[in-house]
Amino acid sequence: MDEVAFRFFQEKHFEEAALVVGLPGIGSVALLAADQLISELKAEKLADVYSVHLPARVFVDNDGIAGLINNELYCYEQEGSAILILTGASQAQSQEGQWIMVQRIIEEVKKMGVNFIITMGGYAVSRLVDNPRVLGAATTKSLIKKYEKYDVLFGHGEPGGGIVGASGLFLGLGKLEGIEGICLMGETSGYMPDPVAAKKVLQVISKALELNINYSELDEKAKQIELIEEQLKESVQKSESDEALRYIG
Repeated sequence: MDEVAFRFFQEKHFEEAALVVGLPGIGSVALLAADQLISELKAEKLADVYSVHLPARVFVDNDGIAGLINNELYCYEQEGSAILILTGASQAQSQEGQWIMVQRIIEEVKKMGVNFIITMGGYAVSRLVDNPRVLGAATTKSLIKKYEKYDVLFGHGEPGGGIVGASGLFLGLGKLEGIEGICLMGETSGYMPDPVAAKKVLQVISKALELNINYSELDEKAKQIELIEEQLKESVQKSESDEALRYIG
């Protein structure tokens, strides 16, 4: 197998298309947002992407069926244009693999008509966030000006240290190919999956791409995570109380 191999289920070409990248990362923000976007748009699978740079293991579904870990490319068409959504179980496992996979995917989607890339991610702040901000980085000043209207924050030293992994590389390598791009990052503690941050990011994308998205599924997941957080807090408090009693005794 080639380093990166595509298994296409349909051949498509569009006058223009946007690629939305939602791969696993901090707080699962991008993955949660991508899953919700695919579900809401009823996007069709366009291709599976396999690579020697992905983890050397198979996933096993609820029926016991095994399959190689891969990335998946979905498609939502709208009057000549389209939104392609890239998601998957893992990013490439090495720096070299990241470069190779991202470059090959850009080459393929560019052939289909992709002229704009949106990457998603989590911005870890190591604390619980009730009302996450959405931070951004873009390849042009015009994109910054546009997305500031959607309350995306740019600059001021954030994100410090830049953007690592696929979310950053898709911007950088896309720019070399003449494709404009923006990364949208939802603030998150990073401690566990964060559907609240995912919703914030998806709301920006919905406005920018003029999509009508129902967020009830993410809201329900947020309630579940909130319940888990409360249980963890109670467990920690009980543990601290027990420690204090043992010390006094």
